[in-house]
Amino acid sequence: MIARTDTRAIAFIAGAAGMADRYGYRSMEASMLLPALALLLFTVPDDPAPNPQIDYAGFATLTTDVRASRAKRLLGFDAFKAKAAEKGALILDARSADKFAEGHIAGAVNLPLTDFTAEALAEAIGPNRDRPILIYCNNNFSNHRAPVMLKKAALALNIQTFINLVGYGYPNVWELRDVVDFDDPGVGWTTGAAAKAGV
Repeated sequence: MIARTDTRAIAFIAGAAGMADRYGYRSMEASMLLPALALLLFTVPDDPAPNPQIDYAGFATLTTDVRASRAKRLLGFDAFKAKAAEKGALILDARSADKFAEGHIAGAVNLPLTDFTAEALAEAIGPNRDRPILIYCNNNFSNHRAPVMLKKAALALNIQTFINLVGYGYPNVWELRDVVDFDDPGVGWTTGAAAKAGV
């Protein structure tokens, strides 16, 4: 195990040694003992080996890489609806299955973010990785009531969904930019039996 030393601790003890020397209390033994004492008291083990199945650095890099492309793929609601009407386009709702059943934009397919795997995405999206995928989340709605309670902006589901889709190899992602009212008939919100039937 490789150890690392707190440099502030070394500086503190070195300072103490300097004061002892200044006032005539430092001896040869003390000069040898102080550094050893510093290593003994302030040496701590390195962080444990990382989990090879969790790559935070890779996630941070992916987030940086996605940022520029995402900025060019934010759509107003009218453009979002027009893009969704294109041949082969898919509206993907990554909220929980329960919230999706309580209400969603008509035509959307549900795959909760927590269920994202390469296999699950392939089943939901199909073999065409360049298929236009349109996403929205709670924070696209002004209603702030079930099933779209407002989330903390920096943790909005759209952000995580966009990054995950690109990370899994689906580059043609488009995100709803606008905040809309799901009570507006133009939004095409479905509830109740229609939503549960997957309409």
